[in-house]
Order: sequence, then C-alpha cells, then structure tokens
Amino acid sequence: MSTVSATAREYDPIDISSLDFWSTTAVDRERTFAVLREQRPVSWHPMPESGLLDQPDDPGFWAVVRHADIVEVSRRNDVFVSGRGVMFGNVPEELLEMSQSFLAMDPPRHTTIRKLVSAAFTARQIARIEDQIAANARAIVAELTERLAAGGDVDFVTHCASKLPIRTLAQMMGIPESDWDAVVTHANTLVSVADPQFLGDRDPIAVLLESLFALHQEAQELAARRRVEPRDDLMTALVQAEVDGARLTDAEIAAFFVLLSVAGNDTTRQTTSHAMRALTLFPEQREWLLADFDARIGGAVEEFVRWASPVMTFRRTASAPFVLHGQEVAAGDKVVMFYASGNWDTAVFDAPDRFNLARKPNPHVAFGGGGAHYCLGSNVAKVQLRCLFRELLHQLPTLRAGEPEYVAGAFIHAVRTMPCEL
Repeated sequence: MSTVSATAREYDPIDISSLDFWSTTAVDRERTFAVLREQRPVSWHPMPESGLLDQPDDPGFWAVVRHADIVEVSRRNDVFVSGRGVMFGNVPEELLEMSQSFLAMDPPRHTTIRKLVSAAFTARQIARIEDQIAANARAIVAELTERLAAGGDVDFVTHCASKLPIRTLAQMMGIPESDWDAVVTHANTLVSVADPQFLGDRDPIAVLLESLFALHQEAQELAARRRVEPRDDLMTALVQAEVDGARLTDAEIAAFFVLLSVAGNDTTRQTTSHAMRALTLFPEQREWLLADFDARIGGAVEEFVRWASPVMTFRRTASAPFVLHGQEVAAGDKVVMFYASGNWDTAVFDAPDRFNLARKPNPHVAFGGGGAHYCLGSNVAKVQLRCLFRELLHQLPTLRAGEPEYVAGAFIHAVRTMPCEL
C-alpha cells in the first residue's frame, strides 16, 4: 500500500502510542486494551513517540490485541516478517541485526542462524547449569536475608531480582566475574533508552551505540579466547556449532550475545519482581503454592509469566496482503502484537485479573505466540524462576514487596525499584 493511502486511513481515537499511555500502570492500560479487544481487535494507530528513529512520514501501524490474532500473526511468518524490524518504534536499519540477532531475520537466514544457536542451546546445556542456578538462588536469598536482618531500606529489584539472571548468563557464557557489572549496565541501557528519567539530555542513538559496541567487544573477545581455550560453556558451544557446514561468524555470535544479555537478563528479572508483588497482594496464592511446592511450582511459573508479561510488544511487517480478523492489512503495513493484552483476553482466560497459580490451561503468549520466533530461552527462564522462588518462599516465608516504581516504555514491563520487608 502506498504511503498516501495508508496515511489517509483514520487513526483510532484510542491512544496507545504516546509515552503518557505507556507511563500508566498495566491495570490502566488493560482498560484500554479491553475496549479494543471487544470493539476493534485490529485497529490503526500513529507510530509511537518512543522510537529511536524519527520518521514523521511513517503512516502508522495495526494494533493486534486479541490472543487468537497474536497467535495467528506469530505463526504466519510467511506473511508477517521480522527482517524489517521487531521493535514497536522504528530503529535504524543498520542496528537491527547488531542488536536483535535472529529476531530481526526471516527464513532462510533465520532458520540457519537459529539452528546454529539451538545446537549450542540444548537440554544438556540447560541441565548442566541447573545445579549452578539452584546454588546461586540459595546464595542470593541468603544475602537478601542478611541485608533484611541488618535493617534499613532494601530494594527487591537491586538486591534480589536482578542478581540471578546475570549470574546465570555469566556462567552459561563463561563471562569473567570482573565483567559482570559492565554487561548488566550495558544490557539495561539497551532497554532503557526510551525512558526519559534514564536518558536525561543524552542522545539516545549515541547511548545505544556505546552499549552495543561494548557488548559486541565483550562477546568477540570471549569467542576468540574460547577458540584457543575451549571450556564447557555456551560460548564454546557457539564457536564450535556447525550445521550443514555453516558456522557462526563473530558478528553473529556478538549479536546473539546482545540478545541473550537483554532477553536473558530482563525477562527473568521483571517476572521475578512482578511475581513477588503478586504473591504479596494475593497471600492465599502464596499459601496454596507452599502447601505442595514441588508439585505446583511448574504451573505457578506459567502464571508468574502470564501475569508479568515482561515483553509487552513486538512488531512484524506484512509482506503480502492479508485479512486479519476481518481487517484488510496491506503489504508493507506494520503490525504490532500487544502481548499483555493477549494475556488478559477473557475469551481465553477466566478472570484474567486474578493471579491464579492453579490456572490450567494457561496458553499465555509471554514467550511469543508460537511459530519460528518462539523464545529459545524460555526453559532457562523457567528454571531460574523455579529455583529462586523455592528459596524465597522457604527461606523468607514472610517477605512482602511494597509498591513498585515502573519504567515508562512500550517494550519491557520493567520495575525500576520495589521496596521489600519482612
């Protein structure tokens, strides 16, 4: 469809593009999504204010808010492609693969890269680190216990939720402990550049590039060392991975390292914070889980993730005309999936506003709606959540989380700070 005809469409009267909208709470946003799900499941909107690339002539995007439509877009990667960008806002083309790895690719290249990465991301690799994850979780909660006993202000995000993902990532990849803090800082920067409080008066592209280059350098130096001195870690598996005679280049390894640093860090961290807050607000759910933890934690983790919806949006671009829920989507149109809305769709979830650890089935779309881009690290995230909440609920059964402070933005459902106490 031409820019002129796309621009001629009338924008939906409901605002889901402004930073003001994304500065409200998930409950406030859900009221808006509920109206769209019921009345206009596929609606046309102006591009968001939070994009890194200012394109005033960009006509807009289709908002997809129903669970069934999110699943359809996710699984029809033959029509809804990722190679033109997956972030809600526009990102400079030269940064796409550098920052998003195979998320911003389509077959056949996506297929090849994902196969190579998957060859290093096997059940054996995950099983190898599960004991490490459990040990790290025990140590982190023990440290939190000491800090709480000492008195003073304790922030759950800083002193608990943020710690396990980076230790897991570091041990999986073989990152030297001296580099852990820097990797976390740069990973956090990549998902915070749309936050005015974080950015201040700095240029977002410059801030983004600085962290991207730092993470790429870390990955390439680590890959070079593993080629000379292989170890039993994920980076060694990545440099040795081979599928049909193909190997990953240094640039591809570095791009995947960036993706893993962000997705592996932020997704688990945010889910941990949101789940701890929910267990505080719904104490009967905490008691139910503790009554038979081992048998119930698997299903509980699925509800943790549905409730948190840590990744709120992803975008596709229509490569051909397609009718989605009765709406004609033209080739070239941007289509944005709103996962948080899909996870509260009353057509799929009974009483979605209730935190229900016994919810079954629980076909949430928090790891994507299926298809070629389904989250490769979902099993690692679930292992971390199981291990960490085992320790939190048994070592600190009276821990309570206070009111969170959220980060404004349309990508990650991020908690900046959240006090906690016994």
